[in-house]
Amino acid sequence: MTDELFVRAYERNKNSIYSVIFNYVRSEADAGDLTQETFMKFYSCGSAFESDEHIKAWLIRTAINLCKNHIRDSRRRAFEELDENIPAPESDDYSHIMSAVLSLPEKYRLPIHLYYYENYSVKQIAAALSLNESTVKTRLKRGKEKMKSMLEKEAARYEYRYEI
Repeated sequence: MTDELFVRAYERNKNSIYSVIFNYVRSEADAGDLTQETFMKFYSCGSAFESDEHIKAWLIRTAINLCKNHIRDSRRRAFEELDENIPAPESDDYSHIMSAVLSLPEKYRLPIHLYYYENYSVKQIAAALSLNESTVKTRLKRGKEKMKSMLEKEAARYEYRYEI
């Protein structure tokens, strides 16, 4: 792997990979460490990649595997409280939506993140998560229903309604 390819892949994918990892571990420190580890694995891998999308898919799959190993090894099942300083791709006006996404159970949170924030197709998500496409569709639908319910409860407190 050339340094030029690595730098280009890093610049294009660092925020996406960090977001995917943060959605798994919900810790800025762990997300930073696991992002670094993901890119170290990428730099040392000897694989040839067909395209930038192939690189991104490899990075996401590697990041997910590292997250699973991290959670299993550290036995950290309790999630930390959300920090108000978490970097988010949306402006402050949409922070309530990001909070709703982060409060979803993991099995809904990651497909929703990949679909809506990373613009992956159902087929690509299914491949990345080793799931059937119908399972991904179901998780997207149920995750959206849970988010809608959460946002409607929040809206009722403030007397306005969100449309999803």
